[in-house]
Amino acid sequence: MYAVIFRARIAQLDDEYSMMAARMRDLAIQEYGCREFTAVTEGRNEIAISYWDSKEQIRKWKENVEHCEAQDKGRKRWYASYTVQVVEVLREYSA
Repeated sequence: MYAVIFRARIAQLDDEYSMMAARMRDLAIQEYGCREFTAVTEGRNEIAISYWDSKEQIRKWKENVEHCEAQDKGRKRWYASYTVQVVEVLREYSA
């Protein structure tokens, strides 16, 4: 299993952002096999973590036309900066 960790410094959010974020979450889950997608905003910081079964799913998701458009808007309007990490989940614990 893999996780994509998206961390951003927010510049400005608007109504279009909220609609786009919901659409991207649904698209990732319904069409690309994302297992779970969680996002949290605190102050001007946002973190989103999504879980995937394969790097191929992540690659296809990254290349999706709508997702590319959302990323472009994010760079130009919504985020002052961001980082993306793709990591392999080695262990999972729960209680």
